[in-house]
Amino acid sequence: MPIVQVNATELFYEHIGQGPPLLLIHGLGSSGDDWAFQREDFARDHSLILPDLRGSGRSAKPPGPYSVEQFAADLWALLDALGIEYTDILGFSLGGAIALEMALMQPARARRLILCNALANYRTDTWRKWLEAHLQLALVRLLGLRRTARLIANRLFPHEDQAPKRQRVIDVIGANPRAAYLATIHALIGWSALERVPALQCPVLIIAAEHDYTPLADKRAEAAHFPIVEFVVMPGSRHGTPFDSIERFNACALGFLAKPAEP
Repeated sequence: MPIVQVNATELFYEHIGQGPPLLLIHGLGSSGDDWAFQREDFARDHSLILPDLRGSGRSAKPPGPYSVEQFAADLWALLDALGIEYTDILGFSLGGAIALEMALMQPARARRLILCNALANYRTDTWRKWLEAHLQLALVRLLGLRRTARLIANRLFPHEDQAPKRQRVIDVIGANPRAAYLATIHALIGWSALERVPALQCPVLIIAAEHDYTPLADKRAEAAHFPIVEFVVMPGSRHGTPFDSIERFNACALGFLAKPAEP
């Protein structure tokens, strides 16, 4: 089982495929298994690094507090342990915030970024953001993770033919230790990189679902702060774009990664 010791904790990871490195960062309460619908396509031309964040999946779950900066430092330490100097980075949801923090933390090492259904600013500075953040905290505390996961699953995958995806969300999120899950939510609340993104040195692709939690207008406004950016809307998709728009998402990400980028 591939485990690496970084920053006083243990991270589980997979390393598969051939070609230039591509780090894939999962969302809240999940694991590197989030990329089940991407790994085969992406591994044809890329060397994939699929970690489980601290507090998630098969990685260690040390006591909190956690932070986005800490997650980013953990993943750079993982890449150091693997001898990887430069990498493309794709982050989904929470993973997008971590990907952005990684690129800002070590800009010379991030070649390209793909941010899917993620924000550069998670400050609770609008009623919608405040509600999204604090409702989830309240649900976990009142209902427990399994029942909260059921509500999340119904919101992500409401259609009848998506029942297996709903069940996976329930099983994966419901299996999280409550303390680690809450610590991960708290890591995101209040984090922002919006003032720092004009200094980014790498090309960025922002993939935004048409029916994501955050309005498209908010994501477009954030995109205007990035120096080199492409903005793509996934029509009909909800928050779980890598799961509900597989072919379109994969083609979009791989098309962006096929473009030349200098480290």
